[in-house]
Amino acid sequence: MTRNFLLEIGLEEMPAHVVTPSVKELQAKVAQFLKEERISYDRIKPFSTPRRLALEIDGLVAKQPDIDEEVKGPAKKIAQTEDGQWSKAAIGFTKGQGVTTDEITFKNVKGTDYVFVNKHVAGKPVSEVLLGLVDVIKSMNFPTMMKWGTHHFQFVRPIKWMVALLDDEVLPLEIVDVKAGRTTQGHRFLGQPVELKTVADYEPLLKEQFVLVDAKERKQRIKDQIAAIAKEHDWQIPVDDELLEEVNNLVEWPTSFAGDFDERFLAIPREVLITSMRDHQRFFFVEDQAGNLLPHFVSVRNGNADHLDNVIAGNEKVLAARLYDAEFFYQEDQQHDIDYFVNKMKDVTFHDQISSMYDKMQRVQVIAKLIGEQVGLNAIQLAHLQRAAEIYKFDLVTGMVGEFAELQGIMGEKYALLQGEDPEVAQAIREHYEPIAADGELPASKVGAVLAVADKLDSILTFFAAGMIPSGSNDPYALRRQATGIVRIVTKEQWTLPILPLLQLIVKKEQATDVLPKVDQAPVFKPVVEFLKDRIKKELKDAGVRYDLVNAAVDATNTDINYNEQSAHVLQTNADQADFKAVIEALTRVTRIATKADSDVDAQTVDPSLFENDSEQQLYDAVQKLQADFVSQSAEQAYVALAKLQPLIDAYFDATMVMSENPVVRDNRLAELTQLSALIMHFADVEAVMVK
Repeated sequence: MTRNFLLEIGLEEMPAHVVTPSVKELQAKVAQFLKEERISYDRIKPFSTPRRLALEIDGLVAKQPDIDEEVKGPAKKIAQTEDGQWSKAAIGFTKGQGVTTDEITFKNVKGTDYVFVNKHVAGKPVSEVLLGLVDVIKSMNFPTMMKWGTHHFQFVRPIKWMVALLDDEVLPLEIVDVKAGRTTQGHRFLGQPVELKTVADYEPLLKEQFVLVDAKERKQRIKDQIAAIAKEHDWQIPVDDELLEEVNNLVEWPTSFAGDFDERFLAIPREVLITSMRDHQRFFFVEDQAGNLLPHFVSVRNGNADHLDNVIAGNEKVLAARLYDAEFFYQEDQQHDIDYFVNKMKDVTFHDQISSMYDKMQRVQVIAKLIGEQVGLNAIQLAHLQRAAEIYKFDLVTGMVGEFAELQGIMGEKYALLQGEDPEVAQAIREHYEPIAADGELPASKVGAVLAVADKLDSILTFFAAGMIPSGSNDPYALRRQATGIVRIVTKEQWTLPILPLLQLIVKKEQATDVLPKVDQAPVFKPVVEFLKDRIKKELKDAGVRYDLVNAAVDATNTDINYNEQSAHVLQTNADQADFKAVIEALTRVTRIATKADSDVDAQTVDPSLFENDSEQQLYDAVQKLQADFVSQSAEQAYVALAKLQPLIDAYFDATMVMSENPVVRDNRLAELTQLSALIMHFADVEAVMVK
């Protein structure tokens, strides 16, 4: 016989963004708990609303299975005294296992006798096991936690009621004076408390009280209602997934409706209107069939259709107030030119330990120019890049962005176009923030891509220099996201951009142009390179590249982001080839022996007259030929070239004793191997590769 169980935690309203993650965490923790307790089941169905987190577990076994197991104890010499009596260690062990010393047997394990006992553990009834869910609930974590009353216990919001039903039986769970029962709560305004006789009553009885506890069903109802409104009016209503998820977690009984705003506001940029509706009011915007924005919106009420006209009028009034503000700021901002706003940036702090925002723009001009020239922008693009870098943060001090921070960059582009700036300059201003999320869109233009990398690199370099390096989950300035953005942009554009030389050149140019920040950047070159390399590793591992190949490629001496990524993919592609093991072993042998060279060994000077066999000369000739253009080759070309050396390397070690007793010969051989090792390490740290 199987049983069904319902757990519901009733709460004060939770923030919308924590509802779905919280019920997923509860489901995962309960599943793990049941696994550890040896309780099988058919399925766990989650339910969630702003006021509750709930699980229905179907097909639970009635009790744990019995366990018969053999348990190993202390060694015999410890378990018995010299006169053959049981020691305290043996007695304590048997008590802990719930048996007596009479049940001890001895078994030999790897030459030593140990105590063993056979232990029978009777399975507990599921009703008893499920009482442990109190600890599962208490172990949950949330972005923000609350305490209430005189309790020290913390949860996402105060717990108001609990339901714990095993079929029709209430289980006595209790948390901070809230005892589980069979009574749940209907909609806050439309419903009544509901007494559940069995688990099967949960969904249908709550539906009668205007609560749709199934989040998927609730979301589908919202989508269907919006689709019906769109069909009725011949509108298009784009349903943003993130907004839909948020709205779904704000309501228990959704009723969608349409409202209007004054057509005059359509003169405001589309992005402003959408931001006002979507981000500030959680409204869905409306378009005609040609994709033009219309003076309407769709919202979702937490309730039924009663008095809906009043609800619509209230929402229209709130939106109108926000749009009046937007209209005012839009018109007011256009009373000033871009230089006015740029000069205001001198009074805006980027960070009090680093510089003003104006000074940051001065540094980014230097960095952008260096990168633009290095990646091959033409003269027109460089001119556009220079202009964009001079003004790209100006919109931060506009009234519109002050009111709608989400529009930074977007309004910069709009205002730049209104002021007659080149469209490529305006586009770069918007694109320099991209990617906004770790997997967000990347800049479409070359100028925008360079400006984005320059801005992010300056932020990472200066924050590191000021000692504000991310640690653990602490990253208040989103430097990891910015580093990931750099990596993604550089690899998308396939730029050759060695980071360490670039950092060194940046500081040199900033010093020459007198735009250095307050902090000393030179000491953090290496940590910044490692920080970016960590982001490369994460991107590659997420892409499915084998972890040892990722480490080998990225830990190369080469600090070029695109090359590191290419190297990892080249290793991954060749890892299944028949000669891969032999190639890696030969290259690894070179790098390991090269580390034995003393610091005073001059790797640049190899004397062929000291060679004692043909294999030395053949390897030397091959390396000299390889050195000529190795660093300018692609990672794929580099691997092919190094792989061709494998027979020569094997022949060299077969015929040559590197660590000769003659110190001159030994140092000459170490110098030869050090030269080759430098080329190998430029491609990858092959010692990290695991070969079988």
